[in-house]
Amino acid sequence: MDVKVVLSSDEIIRGLKHYRRIAKQDVLRAAETANPEVFRVHAESRRDIYALLTKIAETQSPQDVVQEALKYYRELPFVTGTALEEHTEIKGKENALENFFLMIGLEPKVRREVRSQRPTLTS
Repeated sequence: MDVKVVLSSDEIIRGLKHYRRIAKQDVLRAAETANPEVFRVHAESRRDIYALLTKIAETQSPQDVVQEALKYYRELPFVTGTALEEHTEIKGKENALENFFLMIGLEPKVRREVRSQRPTLTS
């Protein structure tokens, strides 16, 4: 799937670092929430995805980073509609990838196409 990326590697890295700082703050304030464990796991999952994409952006092209992000998104089981406390790690990763797609200006059509290819959760 060919996608146009207008951000440089440095811009992608800066944006991902910003998202990682937000996720870290969420981890730190998890104890203050109504459901600390769910909030913490969601934030840590987001932070992990941002760190992974940053590592890719440091050594590969912006196009490669987007392709890897789309691959990870395609491989995530579809868990939308499940209870808030279920599949928190998957939901955190999904949220992080969707934030990344917004940051780079990925066309919604591309995201929807890849989303439709995601597997159904089998537990």
